[in-house]
Amino acid sequence: MSDKTIILILCILLAICLAALIVTVAYFLYQWKHLDIILENYLKKDFKDTANQDIYETRESKVLSQLYQILDTADFKQKRAIGEKNQVMELISDLSHQLKTPLANIVMDMELLQDDTLERKTQKEFLEHAKSQADKMQWLMKNLLKASRLENGIINFDAANTGIKETIAKAVSAVYAQAAEKQIQISVEKFTDFPLYHNVKWTAEALTNILENAIKYSPEKSCVQINISVMDMYSCIIISDEGIGIPENEYNRIFQRFYRGKNTEHQDGNGLGLYLAQLILQCEKGYITVSSQIGHGSKFSVFLLNNYFTNPT
Repeated sequence: MSDKTIILILCILLAICLAALIVTVAYFLYQWKHLDIILENYLKKDFKDTANQDIYETRESKVLSQLYQILDTADFKQKRAIGEKNQVMELISDLSHQLKTPLANIVMDMELLQDDTLERKTQKEFLEHAKSQADKMQWLMKNLLKASRLENGIINFDAANTGIKETIAKAVSAVYAQAAEKQIQISVEKFTDFPLYHNVKWTAEALTNILENAIKYSPEKSCVQINISVMDMYSCIIISDEGIGIPENEYNRIFQRFYRGKNTEHQDGNGLGLYLAQLILQCEKGYITVSSQIGHGSKFSVFLLNNYFTNPT
C-alpha cells in the first residue's frame, strides 16, 4: 500500500472522528440546553409545562425523567415547608393576640402591688386577679397548641365502639361546679348504654366544651338538657340550653377559631372551645350542628357513628 493511500485512509478516519466528535458535542450541548431550560422553568415555578416532545426512550430520557421527579419532590417539599412556616407564624400571631390582654392585666396588677400603702385585702384581690389571668394564659396556650396539633394531624388518637354513657358522665362531672355556682340544673335523659364510635377522653372534652358554653351563656336557675337520639348510621347527643341564643347567620362562624358572637361580647371567653370540639369530632368521623332562637336558648347536636367497623388490615 502506497504512502498516499495510507495518508488518504488516515484523513478519512480523522474526518469521521472529527464529525463524530462534532455530533456528540452538539448532542450534549442540546441536552445541556434542554436541562438548562428545565431548571430555568423550575425556578419560574413552571417546570411541569416544559415540552417533552424531544425526549425519546433513551438513556438520556431516563435521566430527564428522574430529574423531573427530583424537581417535583423538591417543589413539594418547598411548598410543604412554606405551609408549615405559615402555620407556625399564624399560631404565633394568634398566641400574641390572645395573650396580649391577660399579660397586660398581670403587668398592671404587679405594678399596683408595688404600692406599700395598699391594704392587705386589696393586695389579695390584685394577686387573685393576676393568678386568674395567668391561668387564662396557660389555658389558652395549652388549648391553642392542642387545636393546632389536631388540625395538622400531629395528635392522633384511637377511637373504638365504646359505651357512650361513661363519656357523657365525665363531661357532666367536669362542669358540675360551674353549673352549681349558677344554680343551673343539668338533666340527662335516661337511656340504656350502647356503643358509639369515639374516644372516651377526647369526646368527653368536646362535650365539656359545649356544656361550658351552655352554662356560661344561660341565666341562673335555668336548665341544660342532654338527650339521645338513635338513627341508622349515627346517634345524636343533643345539648339544649335556655341561654341568650345564636343568630342564624352565625351558625357556621361560631365553630371558627377565636370567633365570638356579637351578643357574647359582655361575657368572658376566647372562642376556642367550640372550634376544638369540632376538630375532635372530625377525628372520630363525627360532626356537630347547632340550631337556636334568640332569647330562647340553643341546641347543639353531636353526631357519632354507630358501631363503626374498621379494616383489620
